[in-house]
Amino acid sequence: MRAIHPPGVGFVDLHSHVLFGLDDGARDIGTSRAMLGALAALGFTEVYATPHQKAGQFMPSRGAIDEAFAAVRAVCAPEVRLGLAAENMWDDVFYARLQDGTIPAYDGGDAFLVELRPPELPVGVVDQLFKLRMSGRSPVLAHPERYEPLWHDDGLVERLRAQCAFVCDLAALAGYHGKQQQKMARRFVEEGIAVAVASDAHTVEDVRSAAEGIAWIQKRLGKAAVTRLLDDGPRMALLGEL
Repeated sequence: MRAIHPPGVGFVDLHSHVLFGLDDGARDIGTSRAMLGALAALGFTEVYATPHQKAGQFMPSRGAIDEAFAAVRAVCAPEVRLGLAAENMWDDVFYARLQDGTIPAYDGGDAFLVELRPPELPVGVVDQLFKLRMSGRSPVLAHPERYEPLWHDDGLVERLRAQCAFVCDLAALAGYHGKQQQKMARRFVEEGIAVAVASDAHTVEDVRSAAEGIAWIQKRLGKAAVTRLLDDGPRMALLGEL
């Protein structure tokens, strides 16, 4: 895969499953290394591992996450800085962590990645996100193009977007997650609703899909949009800028 970004300036991936043996992402350390190498080839110089924290399905312990993180960081491409966060499903575990202030965040900072269940949004989610913002936390919303209540409610899009940074999946832009998801991802990117885009890579093949998404942005919106969505935008989201 050919690097799309100019040399010396790097993309930031806010959402990936490159840590092996924790969830439905990389199956072994060789896959982790291959995924990071493929992301580096696209121009990513910072990749955040965001293993699932999802009650009843994927709930790796902090010890297991730290062990996998150390192992992968030791073998990843030298040009890539590996960061750590989590993809937090908005469920009972998340809600408990929300109450006691222990939500896993990007490098232990104020920004954190959260996902919702596609068919319906949690009751009171906009108000909860507002309270988090007021407390100094910075919610980053994974793949907003998947959430069905947003598909036909522009007012809800506006209210939700006011409280969190939207980060669309690159593969969705290329059509790999469904037609409606592609339509919404492209709309969010074209209209400036999305702050950033991310790979959400679980496999090396996902990185190839992400490359197609980057190519679409460059063809449709130009190089400045690529920089905004893959470099400037992710860094702003980490700082809590919406």
